[in-house]
Amino acid sequence: MILSILTMSLIIMALSMVVMLLASILSKKTLVDREKSSPFECGFDPKSSSRLPFSLRFFLITIIFLIFDVEIALILPIICIIKFSNLFMWTTTSIIFILILLIGLYHEWNQGMLNWSN
Repeated sequence: MILSILTMSLIIMALSMVVMLLASILSKKTLVDREKSSPFECGFDPKSSSRLPFSLRFFLITIIFLIFDVEIALILPIICIIKFSNLFMWTTTSIIFILILLIGLYHEWNQGMLNWSN
């Protein structure tokens, strides 16, 4: 009984190794295509580099959006739990949470991250 389970396991492992080896050999591409290795796969040479850095303002606006998106996701359960919690603790936690977010928004505004005209 144990010998047959061991034999079956070895056959399955050997068969899976052969299949993985065949897949690895067959999936290798010998030709390196210039169009496929370029960042634009449309068949013509790009006019400019695709590795140009983007504006830091876009990154900062994305971070601000994520922060306030998470804020909404955290405020909604606070509203739903008001019936089941202590009113003083609920009010204190909500005020502290909103104050932290307002301080962060003031800091971003003060640093000029929300001005797009510069």
